[in-house]
Amino acid sequence: MLRPNLEYDKLEAGCDEVGRGCLCGPVVAAAVILPEGYANEFINDSKKLSKSNRENLVEEIKASALAWSIAEASVEEIDEINILNASFLAMSRAVKNLEVIPQHLLIDGNRFKTDLNIPFDCIIKGDGKFASIAAASILAKVYRDNLMSEFAKTYPGYGWEKNVGYPTKTHRAGIIKLGLTPIHRKSFRHLPIQLELGL
Repeated sequence: MLRPNLEYDKLEAGCDEVGRGCLCGPVVAAAVILPEGYANEFINDSKKLSKSNRENLVEEIKASALAWSIAEASVEEIDEINILNASFLAMSRAVKNLEVIPQHLLIDGNRFKTDLNIPFDCIIKGDGKFASIAAASILAKVYRDNLMSEFAKTYPGYGWEKNVGYPTKTHRAGIIKLGLTPIHRKSFRHLPIQLELGL
């Protein structure tokens, strides 16, 4: 069972992002405030859960949370300010969009930069330690996976319905055959040099 809180005397929001390592699409973040002492044995790091389990937990999280929010940073913003800063931007937006203002933030990872005037702690692998961060990771991943599945209908041939934009063989083969789409991140390296040279 993941820990419900780091600071029990404060209204705490967990925050996580998904899509940093993808070659295309926005980076998506979520923020979740769970009730004090909330416990759910099924909530865990979204990467450790099956697709069906993640999808089943989404409505439970939304119904149980005191507040939740999902936000994006666009492909254009990623290319302009780089993926790390875009991740920080998406997380800040998710927190700002919460209907309840948290007193403390739990951020997954080892770094965070924001203009939010809210104290925060960065927790390495926090989505496997704290329920609010894990809940945020689940909301963000399900939202982004569904978004990329929709993009796959507009831009078929890259396998986004399965790889959701990560640099798999199918995705890279699609780039070689079809070229880049408007939602590919132009600042990213899309192909290893061997593929570019046809080796």
